[in-house]
Amino acid sequence: MYLSVVCFRFRNSVIVSLHLLYWMIEGMLYVLSSHYQRCVLYFFYCAMNVYSAFCGIPFKSVVFSLHHIANIIFNTTLNVLFSGQKYRLEVGFQAMEHLINVLQTDRSDSEIIGYTLDTLFNIVSNDLEEEEQEENSQKQVDDLGRQFTEIFIKQQENVTLLLTFLEEFDFQVRWPGVKLLTSLLKQQGPQVQQIILVSPMGVSRLMDLLADSREVIRNDGVLLLQQLTKSNAAIQKIVAFENAFERLLDIVTDEGNSDGGIVVEDCLLLLQNLLKNNNSNQNFFKEGSYIQRMKPWFEVGDDNSGWSAQKVTNLHLMLQLVRVLVSPTNPPGATSSCQKTMFHCGLLQQLCTILMATGVPADILTETINTVSEVIRGCQINQDYFASVNAPSNPPRSAIVVLLMSMVNERQPFVLRCAVLYCFQCFLYKNQKGQGEIVSTLLPSTIDATGNSVSAGQLLCGGLFSTDSLSNWCAAVALAHALQDNATLKEQLLRVQLATSIGNPPVSLLQQCTNILSQGDKIDRRGSKVQTRVGLLMLLCTWLSDCPIAVTHFLHNSANIPFLTGQIAENLGEEEQLVQGLCALLLGICIYYNDNSLENCRKEKLKQLIEKRIGKENFIEKLGFISKHELYSRAAQKPQPSFSSPDHMMFDHEFTKLVKELEGIITKAIYKSSEEDKQEEEVKKTLEQHDNIVTHYKKVIREQDQQLEELKQKVNTLKSQNEQLQTAVTQQMSQIQQHKDQYNLLKVQLGKDNQHHTSHSDTLQMNGIQPEEISKLQQEIEELKNKHEVLQGQLREKDSVIENMKSLQSETGTNEQSSQITAGLEHGNELHRELEALRIQIQSQSLDISKLQSEKQELLQQMNTASVPALGDSSAVIAAKNSELEGRLLQEIKELKNDVKALSEEKALLKQHLDSVNSTVAVLQNEKSKLQQEVAESKKEQDDLLVLLADQDQKILALKNKLKELGEPVEDEDDIESGDQGDEDEEEDGEEED
Repeated sequence: MYLSVVCFRFRNSVIVSLHLLYWMIEGMLYVLSSHYQRCVLYFFYCAMNVYSAFCGIPFKSVVFSLHHIANIIFNTTLNVLFSGQKYRLEVGFQAMEHLINVLQTDRSDSEIIGYTLDTLFNIVSNDLEEEEQEENSQKQVDDLGRQFTEIFIKQQENVTLLLTFLEEFDFQVRWPGVKLLTSLLKQQGPQVQQIILVSPMGVSRLMDLLADSREVIRNDGVLLLQQLTKSNAAIQKIVAFENAFERLLDIVTDEGNSDGGIVVEDCLLLLQNLLKNNNSNQNFFKEGSYIQRMKPWFEVGDDNSGWSAQKVTNLHLMLQLVRVLVSPTNPPGATSSCQKTMFHCGLLQQLCTILMATGVPADILTETINTVSEVIRGCQINQDYFASVNAPSNPPRSAIVVLLMSMVNERQPFVLRCAVLYCFQCFLYKNQKGQGEIVSTLLPSTIDATGNSVSAGQLLCGGLFSTDSLSNWCAAVALAHALQDNATLKEQLLRVQLATSIGNPPVSLLQQCTNILSQGDKIDRRGSKVQTRVGLLMLLCTWLSDCPIAVTHFLHNSANIPFLTGQIAENLGEEEQLVQGLCALLLGICIYYNDNSLENCRKEKLKQLIEKRIGKENFIEKLGFISKHELYSRAAQKPQPSFSSPDHMMFDHEFTKLVKELEGIITKAIYKSSEEDKQEEEVKKTLEQHDNIVTHYKKVIREQDQQLEELKQKVNTLKSQNEQLQTAVTQQMSQIQQHKDQYNLLKVQLGKDNQHHTSHSDTLQMNGIQPEEISKLQQEIEELKNKHEVLQGQLREKDSVIENMKSLQSETGTNEQSSQITAGLEHGNELHRELEALRIQIQSQSLDISKLQSEKQELLQQMNTASVPALGDSSAVIAAKNSELEGRLLQEIKELKNDVKALSEEKALLKQHLDSVNSTVAVLQNEKSKLQQEVAESKKEQDDLLVLLADQDQKILALKNKLKELGEPVEDEDDIESGDQGDEDEEEDGEEED
């Protein structure tokens, strides 16, 4: 009736009224048949189409012009959809196009846009209520949502338009838009991701949702970003560089870290999407100091009772996030950097605290052990810290011992025991120090005689010989990791002796392992007997590989080889095929690493035994059982031991690498003849000799290079000293010239004064000037003395340089040193020339001094002749002054005589030094000639050595060709030879330069 009244307001038509009445009658029929929802949809669709048809107005224009009717229609549609979504198909196919048109043309009306977005969300979403999620219809529902999503995103402008609505702050528009885009990403993720990626500022618009003050939009924004960042590295990088880490960590902190609700869980899942398998984001996370902000997540109090399910989930995700950063699949450099950062910021210490705490749920404890394992794996500083961690017990026990007790305890959960084994493996990975500490607990000298404490070695032996097959396997694998790639510890473990029973002599650990292996079927064990035998065989294969001494000890027991051949030759079931393959591998190791020290167990005899009792083809077939096994392929995928059940626990990851390495080598060794073995041994010996010769010459060349560098440094220092001395001499020469000029000026001034002494006043003036002139002369003499002392100091420095040259000449003896001595001789010649110059300077100074003395005598005479009696009292004053002046002159004359005497003595000393320098130069010239002869001889010896090396290289090349013809793999040493040739070329170039 409401629709009829509205239509009559726009056009008074009887035909419209009749049609509307018809549709109302039809709707009432649906009401009578209890199809209320279909009735409402029928009125919505049919009435609006009838109105638009009779009024001549498009359907969308009807919606625009009748806002109140549109609101009623959208509300009714939403009520129908929310009540069960039974008519998604009808509403979707009939209204999808019109709803998109509403989004495009009526952006100003936020109310209609909100209803439209909400309606589209209900059409696209597959989130049904529980009572409607039937198994037979779930697939159809998923397909329906995917089809509607394809219709919506077929035009990329629709998604771009939706992104613009997300910029609206109006809650009624923004929240439905977030939900709709999230649903689109769920249905057609890759397609929608690509549209958003190419849209200008598309990802940045979505990042603004995290800054929304309304928690509902912010939380749904986190869910939207989860869907957006799935399996798309490009979007992950953009989101990370849009400051996502900072915002997400702030949300986690505000929500209470691990004590927070489901919002914390959503943030952690988003962080995993951003970091997992994305090296760029991981590096950005580390460099942004965000690892340090993870430490408060793991601050667990003393009271660990009553953990909520949400807290367990949150902490589990936090531990997984740490593992993402230090995963073994990451690049080694990135993993190592994150491991060190976690140690320095205290995160590892916090994880170890949880590890040793009480009351922690089992699944959290298991995940913590796995996390600590990967944090310390291959990082020496973290491994050392973990070895120092003690459990809070009385007396304190090492964390490693406590964990091993859980591993060999059959009451512990299977998942926990696997985690402990993984932790122990990671502790020993590339940790020779830790391996030595574990093996040392088994050696007789380190066993605690009091028995107060249990060591790691005792726990491993106890697990190895227990009646629980899982404990046997775990202990065997753990002990194998203690011997991995460490030949020294393999030899030391042969010393371990075990007391089997009272009254019987002790047996070695190796012998006890073989005894249990041969008696495996007779011992009643809990679990799979095959598992115990597989574990022991893996331990023996790891122990004997690349250790001829251990192979000899194994072959000393005469029962071992018959047992292995018997196991391989039998036709057993599928379960025993794995044991047969491992026995074949162990026997092949005994052949390949056999040093033929035992006459009865030489390589050739063991091969003949295989050919007679087993057959070579059958032996190789049994050996191939290992790599073809399904459990082998699973174990080879990742280092962490993860098995669905204890029965599937058969192979270790590191052991699969060993099998892959040895399988081809053993196959070739079995088919080799005795002559080929001999040739191979001879080739090996020749190669070893060649390697030793090459290593020796490399060492000699390296030492010569070091000596050459040292001599070059010394030459450079001597050159710099020589330059400094030359500059000093130049400065002194200039200063002496200046003093000479000053002296000449004074002399001229004194001559002029003497010519004008014609009167008494002139005599008085001269008598007044003479003391000043004399003081100037005294200053000049003092300066000359100082210069003379400086010259003597320089002479002493040069003498020390000559002494250094002598000591250098006694130490040097190679062709490089001859060049140094030549430089020393040249330097001695330069010193000789400098000494001659100094001698000339001293002679000139002595002449100057003699001139000064003669001038003083003349001054005295002038004073005597010019002294005339003055009038009155002035004559007495003049006489006193003259007497005083005469005394001073006499004193100065005495000092000048002493100076002349000292200078003459120093001149004699300088002559002696010059003679000694000349003799030294002669000696150095003789030694130079000797060294030149030695250089020629050394060059001749080097030429002979180069010829010898060339002959050896030709022999080695011929031997390698023979090996290649025999089908043996030969390592390519071109890079090594090229490096050696480069070193020889550099040596020859250095000799030519000398």
